[in-house]
Amino acid sequence: MTRKPKIGASKELWEHVLLLTKTDKESFEGGLAAWHNKWESFLNERKTDANGKSRYVHKRLRSAYRSLKTNLPWLFTWYDHMDLQIPNTTNAIDGHFANLKNKLRNHNGLSQARKKKLIDEFLKA
Repeated sequence: MTRKPKIGASKELWEHVLLLTKTDKESFEGGLAAWHNKWESFLNERKTDANGKSRYVHKRLRSAYRSLKTNLPWLFTWYDHMDLQIPNTTNAIDGHFANLKNKLRNHNGLSQARKKKLIDEFLKA
C-alpha cells in the first residue's frame, strides 16, 4: 500500500474550505465528497498504542472532515435563504464582538451582574 503524505490531505481540505464563501452549496458538497473518496483509506488508517488499543492515526484530520460534514446544513444558510439577504461570512459581526471584548477588558473590575448589564446595553445599541 502506497501511503500518501498527510500534508497533502490536510492541505487539500484546507484549500477546499477556502472556497466556502466563493462557491455554491452543491459544488462545495461535491468537492467535499470527492476529497473524502480520494482520502478515505488514508483517514481510516489505524495503529495500536502501547496498551493494545487501536486508534486512528489522523484523528485531527478526521475531526475536521467530520465537523464540515456534520455542519453542512448550516454552512449554507445564506444560500438556502437568499431572499433574506444573509451575508455569507460573519465578518461584520466579528468586528462588533471584538469591540465588546475590548470594552469588557477595559472594565475588568466589574462584577458579573455589571458585566451582564454592559453586554445587554451594548447589544441594544
